Amino acid sequence: MFIITGATGHTGSAAAQALLAAGKQVRVVVRAAAKAERLKALGAEVFVADLADQAALARAVRGAEGVFFMSPPDLTATDFTGERRRLTQRQVDTLTAAHVPHVVLLSSTGAQHAAGTGAILSLHNAEQQLRASGLPATFVRAGYFLENWGSVVHPVKTDGVLPSFTPAGLRMPTVSVADIGKAVAQALIDGPRGGVRVIELSGPQDLSPNDVAAAFSRILGKPVKVVEAPLDAVVPTFTSFGMSENVAGLFREMYEAMTRGLITTEPGEHVRGTTPLETTLRALLG
Repeated sequence: MFIITGATGHTGSAAAQALLAAGKQVRVVVRAAAKAERLKALGAEVFVADLADQAALARAVRGAEGVFFMSPPDLTATDFTGERRRLTQRQVDTLTAAHVPHVVLLSSTGAQHAAGTGAILSLHNAEQQLRASGLPATFVRAGYFLENWGSVVHPVKTDGVLPSFTPAGLRMPTVSVADIGKAVAQALIDGPRGGVRVIELSGPQDLSPNDVAAAFSRILGKPVKVVEAPLDAVVPTFTSFGMSENVAGLFREMYEAMTRGLITTEPGEHVRGTTPLETTLRALLG
């Protein structure tokens, strides 16, 4: 039995579907059963629990062959890094006490760094906590989510403009949710390799905002141009969407780290997904 936490999110759902398609038994952990009806119809067992509840998490992972571990962020937190560190430590302690045989963590490119990466630092901390626990673990360090460009689809469609907080020509590891789900599912099926396994995951090729704009242009049949926004606009932009200043500031630091070339893959095991760029962008356009 494979346990998928965060199963109603994009990556958790994709991982659960990939496992079910491979004929595996899957238990999805959700806060509300109604949100998991589609996965239930596909054959998943639904377990309702709040991941912050250690007793409930312990029950959710009982009998697990492997657990996909992710902790959905609180974008309104006033001390995101500290709150997240304390939460993931409690969760890792619960997984350790439950003697889970294998944990697959959704991490990020750049999580090897102990400072200067903004919100990614919380994943560095989770990796370190799992290393210290002694649990067999796999870290799937995903590149920049291609689906993040969905937040600017409106100006792309209406004005032919792709706003970006990173330089137009800066190529970065980028990956689709579909490829993340497949990689997570495969890591769970592979099982523990002894100690810690690190998978640097990206799409078929690294992408720049210019590459994304060119793909949107081909799909829409009209020019789409990247417009670089200053880093000083990150905090006011994100707080206008309801984020706390603390979290928005971490995103500013993350974009700055990307621009400085700090968010890069480490040498080692590198997996590339197969989903074409235009397939994901067409889905975002609707």
